[in-house]
Amino acid sequence: MSRLTVGLPVYNAMPFLPETVESLLSQSYGGFDILIIDDGSTDGSSEYLDSLADNNRIKVCHQENRGLTATLNRMLEETCTPWLVRQDADDVAYPDRIERISRYIQDFPEAGMFYSMADYFPKGSCVGTFRASIAAPEVLRNQTRAGYLLSICHPTVCLNVEKTCKVGGYRFNLHVEDIDLWWRMALEYQIKLIPETLLGFRQNTGSVSQLNLERQAVNTLYIQYLLISHLWGLEPKSYENVVDFLGTLLDRSFLKFKESIRMTNIAFSKGQRGRAVGYALKSFISSPQSFMKRFAYEFAKDKAIVNGLNPLLFALNTHSLWGNDVK
Repeated sequence: MSRLTVGLPVYNAMPFLPETVESLLSQSYGGFDILIIDDGSTDGSSEYLDSLADNNRIKVCHQENRGLTATLNRMLEETCTPWLVRQDADDVAYPDRIERISRYIQDFPEAGMFYSMADYFPKGSCVGTFRASIAAPEVLRNQTRAGYLLSICHPTVCLNVEKTCKVGGYRFNLHVEDIDLWWRMALEYQIKLIPETLLGFRQNTGSVSQLNLERQAVNTLYIQYLLISHLWGLEPKSYENVVDFLGTLLDRSFLKFKESIRMTNIAFSKGQRGRAVGYALKSFISSPQSFMKRFAYEFAKDKAIVNGLNPLLFALNTHSLWGNDVK
């Protein structure tokens, strides 16, 4: 009986989807199922998925468009194995990915979640690796208790289905459903790093994060606000009542840097080296400090990095964030 299911949410994933599926079917270890949920695609993804009907390892479900969060929660419900391996429909699993995850499950069955490192894909055409919190479970928990958010590449994770559901599964349609889950998992269960690069993470101009960069940054602050509210025993305001103020805390120069550095890799992946150099220069001009930190990350021994603002900023704005009754 398989202990693993690879869950693939799909929405208008062509032309990358066939390469993604092939990377899963070509794994060195075959003891896993593949669950694909098509969230109302209109670009030919549905027809491609229907062509896989003869493959008894693949289960395809079609639904009207409900959004990523609802699709991921359905995936947790539909999964018939104890562990759900996440992957996005434009990413590529390296040949030993599932085998390595399976071994870690055997060695650390009490964990709530595993994750690995990721290259930007196509490897060799892009520069750098996904900036992730590379640390032991107790360090990740302490960082979370300090009020910071973890940086983990969502499609590298493997979730214990029961434990994920116990902490509430995925929440919010805010394009930050992953980092909201990480802090709840970190406080309750072990999050275990597989210290290997097992996935090629593709950046493209049509990705959710690229299309919603500024809104995603504000929403990330809302998730940090929820975490800090939980840690400090405060009642958080609704998203609508606090989001405008959180937007005033954004570092606009960092946002410009982040957009430009992503476009650098996207241009490199398309062979547009002149444009890539231009975007790299733009990212440096936007925020020299952020550029140097990002460059240093690739060579640093200590990669226990985090996301979010210094929690002191939240403390300094207590009245705006929680109300006048908070002391």
